[in-house]
Amino acid sequence: MPTDATHAEPTGAPAMSGSIRVRVRYCECDPMGVAHHASFVPWLEMGRTELLRTSGVSYAALEAAGVFLVVTKLDVRYRRPVRYDDVVEVRTRVEHVSKIKIRHAYEVALAERAGRAAQELDAARDPSLPTPDASGLGVCVAATTELACVGADGRPRALPGWLGGEG
Repeated sequence: MPTDATHAEPTGAPAMSGSIRVRVRYCECDPMGVAHHASFVPWLEMGRTELLRTSGVSYAALEAAGVFLVVTKLDVRYRRPVRYDDVVEVRTRVEHVSKIKIRHAYEVALAERAGRAAQELDAARDPSLPTPDASGLGVCVAATTELACVGADGRPRALPGWLGGEG
C-alpha cells in the first residue's frame, strides 16, 4: 500500500465549490416523514468528497496514499424541515485551508417537493417552506465542518500541496 500522497496525483486543482442533488430516502426520516437530523451529516460528506473528486482523485485513492481527513468539528443549523422524497441541493464550498486543516461551509436547499421545483411551491400556503434565495431554492440547513489531515498512524500531517496545504 502506498504511503505518500504522490500516488494520489490530481489531474487538476480541486474545485473550491460545487453542488450535488440528493433525494431524501424513507430510511432517513422519522415517523412523521421529516428527514432525521443525523441524515444530513452523510449528505455533507457526499458534497465534500465530490468536490475532492473534481481534482481527479477519489477519497479512496487519498487513503490508499496514506492521507486521511478526519472531521474535528461539525456545526449544523437546522432552519426548515426536509421531507421524505424531497430533492435537496447540497452546496459545498471550501472556506479556509491551512497547512493541516480544511474548513467547508454547506447549504442544504430544497430543490423539489412532491414533483414540483422549489420555485413553483407556494410558501404562503406552507409555512414550513424556506424562503427562496437568489437561486430560487430555499436553504433548510447551514453547516460547517473542519477536517484535519492525519497519516495512517493517526498523527497530524501536512495536507498535500495540491490540496491547499504546503505538502
